[in-house]
Amino acid sequence: MRVAVLDDYQGVAREMAGWSSLGTDCEVTFFRDHLADLDLLVQRLKDFEIVVAMRERTPFPRALLEKLPRLRLLVTTGMRNASVDLAAARERGVVVCGTPGSAGTTGELTWGLILALFRQIPREDRLVREGKWQTTVGLGLAGKTLGIIGLGTIGSQVAKVGAAFNMEVIAWSQNLDAERAGRAGAKRVERDELLARSDVVTVHLVLSERTRGLIGGRELARMKPTAFLVNTSRGPIVDEAALAEALKKGAIAGAGIDVYDTEPIAPDHPLLSAPNTVLTPHLGYVTRESYSAYFRGAVEDIAAWRRGAPVRVL
Repeated sequence: MRVAVLDDYQGVAREMAGWSSLGTDCEVTFFRDHLADLDLLVQRLKDFEIVVAMRERTPFPRALLEKLPRLRLLVTTGMRNASVDLAAARERGVVVCGTPGSAGTTGELTWGLILALFRQIPREDRLVREGKWQTTVGLGLAGKTLGIIGLGTIGSQVAKVGAAFNMEVIAWSQNLDAERAGRAGAKRVERDELLARSDVVTVHLVLSERTRGLIGGRELARMKPTAFLVNTSRGPIVDEAALAEALKKGAIAGAGIDVYDTEPIAPDHPLLSAPNTVLTPHLGYVTRESYSAYFRGAVEDIAAWRRGAPVRVL
């Protein structure tokens, strides 16, 4: 039985779980590089019965699944993966299972990006190394307005921290009501009001056809020129070209971005040359605690499936 573990960028998957517990008849191969080309991916995976995918790094659309006749079990880390065609997998008899995760890590990174933007931490770090001292004047958080688009589990966590910093917290999503917002310590407002009032807008929505392109040129134009945008959710929720243009024109003060339309980010991506940005390589879930939960869960999923009693089936 052959197992492929994909997109192990840091080369840590082997040490995060007891893969040897699967038995000597189970051969596990770890791939650190990322393949985006469909034909190359098919060549790599065509002889594997089991594949472990790290989040959405490698999508599994119908076109790929149809070219992997030996695939029987697909494990995705976490319990949601919009890049896996579940209907196509079921049609082909491929079981798709999820894993536990570690809650809170994306909310933590959100605040890292907000603080980095408000206090110019990356720039000052770089300039200190160049022999300069105190070149910028930062902004405090107290009294500022935090606008949260999407007040689910992560958005609610971000709201609580904003309140602890004595910020005014406002929120919007398509299904959010005033009562639920209040339980999270936020005030429910309409989207345009949130954009116009906020000193920092942070996005915490699930990617869907309804949210794709939700923040575009029109929405960015409604923000204050002194405001920041943070996206640790999914890249396609924000129109990247419109964001890069807004940053270059000074229409908003800056952006903290952890997610992109295509990952890894292309070397000629317009955000790489846009001013006043803090860019991270989709680190929201990348912690030792998350990885340990993911890969231990993957081993459990494989063992259960081999016993004929799969768990956490999606």
